[in-house]
Amino acid sequence: MQMMLEVKQLTGGYNPRRPVLHEVDFHVKPGEMVGLIGLNGAGKSTTIKHILGLMEPQQGNIKIADVMLKENSEKYRSAFAYVPETPILFDELTVEEHLRLTGMAYGVEDKRYEQSIVQLLEQFQMTNKRQSFASHLSKGMKQKVMIMNALLASPELFIIDEPFLGLDPIGIRSLLEQLVQLKNDGAAILMSSHILSTVETYCDRLIILHQGKVVAQGTMEMIRHKAGAPFATANLEELFYHFTKEGAN
Repeated sequence: MQMMLEVKQLTGGYNPRRPVLHEVDFHVKPGEMVGLIGLNGAGKSTTIKHILGLMEPQQGNIKIADVMLKENSEKYRSAFAYVPETPILFDELTVEEHLRLTGMAYGVEDKRYEQSIVQLLEQFQMTNKRQSFASHLSKGMKQKVMIMNALLASPELFIIDEPFLGLDPIGIRSLLEQLVQLKNDGAAILMSSHILSTVETYCDRLIILHQGKVVAQGTMEMIRHKAGAPFATANLEELFYHFTKEGAN
């Protein structure tokens, strides 16, 4: 099966002499949701920046839809949508104008666009904010706009960084329902989050990053097996602590 996202032996960071990431290796297949977890400073955001093409690997390579950024930047970039931890919007544009801009950028057909925005606005309880300027929205509402934009684009790969920050309970539930549906429809999803219970419940596989290295990855059963007999029935929080405690190998 073709991998939608392949990260191979990625070493990188801001300083070539002191890389943040060390031979990071993982993949995401179509039709699965993979959780990327780690302590603050573990290298999650740096990994995502490399995937987005904002940073160039010092070693290794990254492929999306079987191409590297330098081979075909248009195919690479059009294959994914990104939801950042901190929402970034244009203050002078309304909610609907943001959605229209995304629809145009991703070539969403008019009929699907109209159907999708009505559904998304209703699902995230933003219908009455349709004509509101971004500068008048709360942080949680701005995050909803970012998420709606990604869902409207409907790419093959979703890269989602701490999506639940600022969302109300209905927004969180709506997002999770949408992600499950997208996964069932064949999309690949890489999600970074500190809410371990949600990651454990919804993700098919997990990547535990610690001090810039992948210390464990796979299904819950695979990670329990790697942790050893005392963790045969452990939940993700217990496994996470085991693999990220001081001096963990």
